[in-house]
Amino acid sequence: MSTNLKYLSLGILVFQTTSLVLTMRYSRTLKEEGPRYLSSTAVVVAELLKIMACILLVYKDSKCSLRALNRILHDEILNKPMETLKLAIPSGIYTLQNNLLYVALSNLDAATYQVTYQLKILTTALFSVSMLSKKLGVYQWLSLVILMTGVAFVQWPSDSQELDSKELSAGSQFVGLMAVLTACFSSGFAGVYFEKILKETKQSVWIRNIQLGFFGSIFGLMGVYIYDGELVSKNGFFQGYNRLTWIVVILQALGGLVIAAVIKYADNILKGFATSLSIILSTLISYFWLQDFVPTSCSGQNTPWVEQKQFIHSN
Repeated sequence: MSTNLKYLSLGILVFQTTSLVLTMRYSRTLKEEGPRYLSSTAVVVAELLKIMACILLVYKDSKCSLRALNRILHDEILNKPMETLKLAIPSGIYTLQNNLLYVALSNLDAATYQVTYQLKILTTALFSVSMLSKKLGVYQWLSLVILMTGVAFVQWPSDSQELDSKELSAGSQFVGLMAVLTACFSSGFAGVYFEKILKETKQSVWIRNIQLGFFGSIFGLMGVYIYDGELVSKNGFFQGYNRLTWIVVILQALGGLVIAAVIKYADNILKGFATSLSIILSTLISYFWLQDFVPTSCSGQNTPWVEQKQFIHSN
């Protein structure tokens, strides 16, 4: 049973990661009449859905008893304010990271984003060494160097890209790259900080996710008010929402639950394989379906990499 749950959680992780990147990229570049949905509101809705899902899971673990659920939430959250406040730091960082994800995928093709975002493995390793006193072997550091080299090749411009860069477009590769690099550092720090909290306390992952979602919703609403307050007051909180938008929101909420399941039933090595498989699937689907990049060679050599085609973004 445990083995089945392990591979089931890994399979869902591959599906969730691939689907989220592709659908979010498609939703942010799709031409439609009317205003585009606000990424800041989508982050808030995803956090609220994650809280609801975690409460249902705690309710299930408490043998479907409302009285037991109320006692657990009261004892683990309200009666432990300092433990709850510890989650404010990673929650705020995760909220920033989720918003940066929308910015990055509005300006980068799905495959380039997926490969560049794997730099979070490097930042996670660095924060693990500094915060958790973990020791990495020679082969592990060598793997990180190979990863950085691969990312550098993906971002290295070809002749055709240099010509295309002279043409103005609504999306900016530089903005997308800065967004994804910032997300890499925020992901590494928040992930290691969250791991440190989990190892130092005995609270369940679902309770911790409720705490994360609570602060994430607060920070997210602050972001909506600061950056998109005028647009929300003019066109409403759910402006531009359609069926595809709700799929993106649900997939983003599912991400936190899937990672928790992978941590519980699998391990980080298998999680790495799942992420790698997700990159391959994202690249293939992005090429055949989204058609926002084509394989080419760098400087006339036979080294395959990804060339981004110009996207016309809707306003």
